[in-house]
Formats: sequence, C-alpha cells, structure tokens
Amino acid sequence: MPSPTWLGAVLVLGVQLRALCPVAAIEVYTSKAVYAVNGTKLRLKCTFSSSSPISPLLSVTWNFQPEDLSSHEPVFYYLKEPYTPSAGRFKGRVTWDGNIERYDVSIIIWNLQPTDNGTFTCQVKNPRDIDGTIGEVRLRVVQKVNFSEIHFLAMAIGSACGLMIIVVTVVIICRHRRKKQQEKAIEVTDTEL
Repeated sequence: MPSPTWLGAVLVLGVQLRALCPVAAIEVYTSKAVYAVNGTKLRLKCTFSSSSPISPLLSVTWNFQPEDLSSHEPVFYYLKEPYTPSAGRFKGRVTWDGNIERYDVSIIIWNLQPTDNGTFTCQVKNPRDIDGTIGEVRLRVVQKVNFSEIHFLAMAIGSACGLMIIVVTVVIICRHRRKKQQEKAIEVTDTEL
C-alpha cells in the first residue's frame, strides 16, 4: 500500500499538470449594437466556437436587461429543443432561428417596441466546455416615421430648393438688366460725343 506522503505528492503533481493543460472554453460572438424600427422584427445573431464536439446537452440561454438596469428577464432557452418564455414581455414574440450544427444560436424577436431597448445576452454551454464568454448585444428600437412626417420633410426641402432657384433666377435677371442699361447708357454717351 502506498504511503500517505507518496499519495499526496501524486495528487499535487496531478493538480499541477491539470493547471498546465489548456482549459476548454466556449467563445460566443454577437454584434455590439443593433438598431431596429418600432413594430418590426429583428434577428439577434449569436454564433459560437467550442473546443469540444457539439454535445447533445448543449444549452443556450438568452436574457434581457432593460436600459433602467432592472433585473434580467428570460428571453429564450434551448436544451435539445427550443423553449420560448411562457410569461413576460417576450411571450409569443421570440422564435428560434439557429442551427446548432452550424454553431449558430440566433433568435428572432417580433413586434419590437421601445420598451425592448436594452442589452441582450447570449450564453452557450457545451459540456465539457461550459465556461467562456457571454455575448452581449445592445438593442435600440427607433420610432417608425409616419407618412405625414416624410411628406412634411419633403415639402420643406422642396420649398427651400424652390426658393433658392427663384432667388438665383431673380439675381441673374437683375444683373442682366443692369448690364443692358449700362450698355445703353454707354451707347447714348458715345452718340452724344
């Protein structure tokens, strides 16, 4: 039977060798910021890389933190199949748009609202790779421009352009008439001499 000192030395050596081995980790990739128009849909893209083969126990967790930094809210969960939220602001508004074999764990959010402004996080765990980066994407929902606002803007720009054309035309006509008057005055002066 090995002595306790020898067993301790083997355990210490094992821990030190484990520390020298590279730790498997997952890398998650998202855009830093995205913009969308109020009332539309948006695909929140999230991809990952893993040093381990894709496990049947791979899990994906999407969460949301509003701009007011209140508590995180669940958005979406995947483990063997997609699970959409059964309550909360994203109920009925999230669909899976990923492909695990292609290392894509993206989702689509429908009917975006200004209250959806905030930060979405995408976390992937692929046993043996469970530690790693968490993807973060900041969403800004902008208001849809109404037709009347576009019409008003077009009228304002068109009116300004039209006014500039009229002013330039009047200046050119005035200069032309002044030149003609000066030429007539010179002719009259020449004929008098």
